[in-house]
Amino acid sequence: QVQLVESGGGLVQAGGSLRLSCAASGRTFRIMAWFRQAPGKERDLVATITWNTGSTYYADSVKGRFTISKDNAKNTVALQMNSLKPEDTAVYYCATRDGSAWYRSDSAYDYWGQGTQVTVSS
Repeated sequence: QVQLVESGGGLVQAGGSLRLSCAASGRTFRIMAWFRQAPGKERDLVATITWNTGSTYYADSVKGRFTISKDNAKNTVALQMNSLKPEDTAVYYCATRDGSAWYRSDSAYDYWGQGTQVTVSS
């Protein structure tokens, strides 16, 4: 069984920064991802990282502003979010999947955290 617990959300002004963390316990899978869901919208992929290679993917909307990283020893994945914009406001979810490739669709992911709210004020 896998448990994912997110932390680090909050309220920040536009242009500010937040750092989200996802602590994984139990079995860990190769692909870790961050998704986000704004009110009334679908859950969208933000970034992924592969545990063993460290390779990453970023959605175009966050490229250059967000950085995903991992700490293998602590089994944590972080999302550093800089230059935040009001449109980044959403509930952010950590997810993992049992496979060697990442996918854009949230249906491809097997385990999810409870989510953490990020609100960016203008």
